[in-house]
Amino acid sequence: MDILYMVFPVSGVETYIFIPPLVSFLISFFTSMSGVSGAFLLLPFQMSVLGYTSPSVSATNLVFNIVAIPSGVYRYIREGRMAWPLAWVLIVGTIPGVFIGYYIRVLYLPDPRTFKFFVGCVLLYICYRLFRDVMRKKRSDSIDRRFSQAGLPSSAVVKTISVGIKSTDYEFWGERFSFNTTGVFLFALIVGIIGGTYGIGGGSIIAPFLVTFFHLPVYTIAGATLMSTFLTSISGVTFYSLLPASTGLQKSPDWLLGFLFGIGGFAGMYLGARCQRFVPQRFIKFLLGILILFVSIKYILQYL
Repeated sequence: MDILYMVFPVSGVETYIFIPPLVSFLISFFTSMSGVSGAFLLLPFQMSVLGYTSPSVSATNLVFNIVAIPSGVYRYIREGRMAWPLAWVLIVGTIPGVFIGYYIRVLYLPDPRTFKFFVGCVLLYICYRLFRDVMRKKRSDSIDRRFSQAGLPSSAVVKTISVGIKSTDYEFWGERFSFNTTGVFLFALIVGIIGGTYGIGGGSIIAPFLVTFFHLPVYTIAGATLMSTFLTSISGVTFYSLLPASTGLQKSPDWLLGFLFGIGGFAGMYLGARCQRFVPQRFIKFLLGILILFVSIKYILQYL
């Protein structure tokens, strides 16, 4: 077993080579169903279990996104559940936010203890939004009722109706949905700042908000949020690798570790996207809420 034990020189992590892909596979399988890469759970794992606490852990998390996400995006495109107008609005909003988030991380949050508190607060708010959506009746409940009767048919695809600065409309499974284009853009910009600081690309924050605040069904936003996370993660890795920071501060990603996480995530996201049509969205959100609650409370208590 010693030949499977590795020391990663960039991050200083010491672990068995099969641990990163195994953990990322299990996380991504479930989170990708709701349009989340799973990076928001990988970050606590790297910091608490592997002891990787320097700012470069954020960049490594983004490397995971780059390697893992394409399989899930491909699956959603193939099944016709990619809401392209939504995806592009999210991308245009989050990329400049990631740029700002990078500087916040390297200039104001280099201390692991402070960063863990920041992570805990972000996750706790995500958890609140998820549980509130599960407990309250929303427009998407009609889709839940239809799903419970026959599942999600292959004919249920996203069809764009109109795209405008004020409103974008699309059709899914015989129902019409719309969102405020400008509102989503501004929200994506704010989330991009948080995501760039946290190293998650923002999908784990955007997805719950699109479902709870903008009332969009999870089956239609998953592909768009993953696509947005993928492109913003490329930008984030570029910023962390090339932009200046304080002397001696390790900020460039551990490429090998990020790639190993990405391999497992690649397989997990593909299977998760493929299985999404067979899983009730309320169950997906409840499971995510439990996971996020556990991690957020742990990090906040560590700080206090």
